[in-house]
This record gives sequence, C-alpha cells and structure tokens, in this order.
Amino acid sequence: MSEAEHTHHAIDYIELAASDLLAAKAFYGAAFGWTFTDYGPGPAYVGIHRSGGGPAEAGGFRLDDEVRPGGPLVLLYSSDLDASAQAVRAAGGTVTEGPYDFPGGRRFHFRDPSGNELGVWAAG
Repeated sequence: MSEAEHTHHAIDYIELAASDLLAAKAFYGAAFGWTFTDYGPGPAYVGIHRSGGGPAEAGGFRLDDEVRPGGPLVLLYSSDLDASAQAVRAAGGTVTEGPYDFPGGRRFHFRDPSGNELGVWAAG
C-alpha cells in the first residue's frame, strides 16, 4: 500500500494478540473467510487481508504467549514518525517501545494518560 493510501494520524491497522498463530488463522479463516500472509518462520507474524481478499492488510496477529484481556492493538499511521513520537510525549503520553524498524517501515508504541496502549507506524 502506498503512503497516498494512508491518512496521517488516522486509525490504520488493528493487531490481535494470539498465543497460537496457526490456530488463529484456522479460526478466523473458517469463521469469517479471512485470508492471510505469513511473515517469518513458523510464522512469526500473520497479516490479515481486508475483506474481499485484496492485497491490502487491515491488521495482523502478533504472537504473544501471555495474551491478556484488553483488546487489540490499534495502530495509527504517521507521515512523520519522529514528530508523532515527540507529540505523544509533549501531550503527556509515554513512548513504551521504539521507534524501531520492521519489514515495511518503522513504528513505536505508547501509552496514553489512561494507560491505553496504541502504536504509530510510518511506511519504509
């Protein structure tokens, strides 16, 4: 997906934690007809394709052996990741991870003043 297909600071991607990526794929594939892209060996991460089976991903499953209640990880898109990280800090949020590189770009995670964790990513 090109940067033109993303909106700065809009909700862009949802990640669900899964303790077993193969079981998650089997469940969501059977229940909703979702299709997937495996990343890394095992796989280490699974992309979830948008409804209708197009090439764009709407979210992913991240491997987490200690899945906790609390819902998915919401990811926002940024056209300037470093400025977004600074804006989070200036507004009273806490950057908890990153920025770091991943296949496809860079991202960071943060907690808002209520303790909600979100992520922000930028294309590579």
